[in-house]
Amino acid sequence: MALSATSSSSSSSVKLGPISYPYRNPRRTSTSLSFSHVLLALSAESSSSSSSRASLRVSANSNPRARFEARRTESVRVRQLQRPLSEYMSLPASQYSVLDAERIERVDDHTFRCYVYRIKFFSFEVCPVLLVRVDEQPNGCSIKLLSCKLEGSPLVVAQNDKFDAFMENKISCGSNQTDLSVQQLTSDAVIEVSIEVPFAFLPIPVKAIESTGAQVLEQILKIMLPRFMAQLVKDYQAWASGDTSRQPLGTGEI
Repeated sequence: MALSATSSSSSSSVKLGPISYPYRNPRRTSTSLSFSHVLLALSAESSSSSSSRASLRVSANSNPRARFEARRTESVRVRQLQRPLSEYMSLPASQYSVLDAERIERVDDHTFRCYVYRIKFFSFEVCPVLLVRVDEQPNGCSIKLLSCKLEGSPLVVAQNDKFDAFMENKISCGSNQTDLSVQQLTSDAVIEVSIEVPFAFLPIPVKAIESTGAQVLEQILKIMLPRFMAQLVKDYQAWASGDTSRQPLGTGEI
């Protein structure tokens, strides 16, 4: 069995087309105030200063949250070799190949660190670093996210304590009823992200941010799952042919 995940490289990126959202600059809104209005405001300021400060503290901590979600299932038909695919899928996690040493590090028998490709989100580049755990299951395994750290610009890094993420990828194999020499290998993945909208994005409607975020996640799965499945099949073929080295076969390229 082999583990694969998306990873990060300074030369690779997953990009969507540029998206812009017009908004009105509140600083350019013209308002006419009379002298009496100014006096009234000044007189009220001293009596309500403590209340205003309290209100300011509340508003500063009440930024809206945006939620992104993407799901994708990828399946490939695998021709059985000298050793069956079901036996390969039943290997313990300690015998997994990392597939791509440029992208994945083994932490222990069940835990791996994955460096995701750089992601373009509006005008920012984000490089997620994932810590995942692999648990064996009947006819396959489950890869679950333990933690995620964002790398990139100072604004990107500042979001590390302002978001929550969930990711799970279930890999399984099943028999083909019409051709016993072929089995079906399936990857079923879901990613969910909830993030406090950064100050720089507040002028943009939350729905627009969520739509763009969902497109980014969908694009990641669309690109990475087929690559993962191709590497998994290649690793199975090496293992089934008697190669017990479990050496990674990937080169870090997207």
